[in-house]
Amino acid sequence: MFADLLADAVRRHDVSGRALGVRALLHLPRLARWDGTVGRSQVIAELNRNAGRLQRDQRDISTLIPKDKYLLSDLRFVRLRNAEADQVFSRLHYLRSARPGSLNFALIDPVSSLPVTLCSLSPLEWTRVGRQLETQFEVPQGATWDVSRVYSFDVAPANAISYLLARVRQVIRTEIPGAQLLTTAVDPNLGFTGASYRAANWQQWMSIEARPYLYIDGVYVSPRQLRARFGGANLAELSRAYPDGKFERSRARLLDSMIFCCRLRGETIAVEPAERRRLRR
Repeated sequence: MFADLLADAVRRHDVSGRALGVRALLHLPRLARWDGTVGRSQVIAELNRNAGRLQRDQRDISTLIPKDKYLLSDLRFVRLRNAEADQVFSRLHYLRSARPGSLNFALIDPVSSLPVTLCSLSPLEWTRVGRQLETQFEVPQGATWDVSRVYSFDVAPANAISYLLARVRQVIRTEIPGAQLLTTAVDPNLGFTGASYRAANWQQWMSIEARPYLYIDGVYVSPRQLRARFGGANLAELSRAYPDGKFERSRARLLDSMIFCCRLRGETIAVEPAERRRLRR
């Protein structure tokens, strides 16, 4: 049912189906009952609401959206300027934010030089993941870089993300000698499976307990964004301090995030499901 309702919303609003689907899945848990179900009318309303916001976001950076399709072999790999990457991530990525101080890379249109598929990397800040990597896989803390953002436009050819990740691995291995590992978190609640990472020879090494999604006035916000905006992420305290704002969290149980890893040198071993640790928040 969701796929049909999504397709209808895309036709009516003329927005990216991939981007709208992820945004809707991020916001529907706000409305879900304890058993995870959502009414059909609620799904339609949430799709329309997110489609309207996505229209505005696409319009705001229309000059950065590529229109033409090219073969993967025609795209050029570049280090992307923060100004361009930040605009795309803050408007079109489902988190609607860029990670400050990141390194950004992209495959660009050979004619317009517009980014077609892009990603950002920054030193791993997730202490719990870093400790597990050191304990179980002997990767020193401080030697891991995190792929914190990935976005691919609808015109991107097949395998663009996995190809971009392979090129990024080469660059990081050469330019940051102390780096040993790349990581990323994949959220299956948003329809992500990790297929692009597997295609680039990444492996799932662990999982981490899901935390509720957080919202302000019906719009998703990350704990990092809450801390940057309000100085804290405790919803009870924020509700008391800002009574005019509506702070909510999702109630339905969410699936754990998968942590995928790729060694910068040598083979990335496969970890059998029984050996994958489940980290708690």
